[in-house]
Amino acid sequence: MAVTSRSWQAGVQLQQRNSLRFPCLARWHAQAQDAAAVSAALVEAKRRGVEVWVLGEGSNVVLPEELDGLVLGPADRRIEVLDDDGERLRVRAGAGVHWDALVRWSAGQGLWGVENLALIPGSVGAAPVQNIGAYGQELATSCRRVEAVARATASPVQLEAEDCGFGYRDSRFRRDPHAWVVTAVELELKRRGCAQISYPGVVDALATERGVNDASQATPLDMVEAITALRRRKLPDPEVLPNAGSFFKNPVVTRAQFDALETRHGDMPGTFVDEGVKLSAAWLIERCGWRGLRRGAVGVADAHALVLVHHGGGVGAELLDLARDIAASVRERFGVRLEQEPVALQRARGAGLPADS
Repeated sequence: MAVTSRSWQAGVQLQQRNSLRFPCLARWHAQAQDAAAVSAALVEAKRRGVEVWVLGEGSNVVLPEELDGLVLGPADRRIEVLDDDGERLRVRAGAGVHWDALVRWSAGQGLWGVENLALIPGSVGAAPVQNIGAYGQELATSCRRVEAVARATASPVQLEAEDCGFGYRDSRFRRDPHAWVVTAVELELKRRGCAQISYPGVVDALATERGVNDASQATPLDMVEAITALRRRKLPDPEVLPNAGSFFKNPVVTRAQFDALETRHGDMPGTFVDEGVKLSAAWLIERCGWRGLRRGAVGVADAHALVLVHHGGGVGAELLDLARDIAASVRERFGVRLEQEPVALQRARGAGLPADS
């Protein structure tokens, strides 16, 4: 069904459509069932001189109080098996599919590839934007292709995984937010695999949650339940305490920088990666005294210093001010720059949201 101006809803409040629960009034809102509907919406918006934002479940975004344009919601919630050779399956999921629902569908089929990404909030359309990752796994490993609509031409395109520029919590879609609207993701999943258990707590969670004491015997569903339990223990539920998950990326520094920091801070954790050494943003923030702090309507979670929360009655600008102060304190004490994960929309600039968040 095409999205015409007649199907646009005027004056829609988005407070219940973002996980931080900040109030935001959209001048227009419409649902897009498929790529053709996205194309039609882009054409109509251009004709009317209206900016277009794409908002999925709003789990990785900080909204302003108003958006003077069209907010488009991806509504393609289909999961389809495109190919099955007995060992590998090529699966297509529409941008409107709830990500955790896709993970659980995959695990229920006994398929390996995305099991460690359980309980990550948001929709499938948001997944390639920041190349979601957790517990040693990331989308890029299983992604085969991303379907999108090019904003400039309103034409459907397909980007192979190698053309998506995936990196740590990064992609072409994030770096060039005005280029595409993601409409679907194709994954390659496997019937044979093994549990990834390198992250602390995973082995214990398998034993306590699923009674699996030998990880080599774990199923994809065992991994999903173990990871789900771990995330629920560590991170506040956005339905109870509104938040956008991890607010900052774990910074990566050179080996020389890490050695100098470790000399001054002997207990500083670090993980060696190809680009250098990955630090713990939560550790840095906690050492600066922010964990559990509340500033009016916003604050930092008691359970995890990396999670900024909204206690109610606030607006997005207040959280962004807090985030800037946190980053400034880390930079002053450690000389390390923190990069924000959620996208902050700016009403005056009309920047547009990178694909669907």
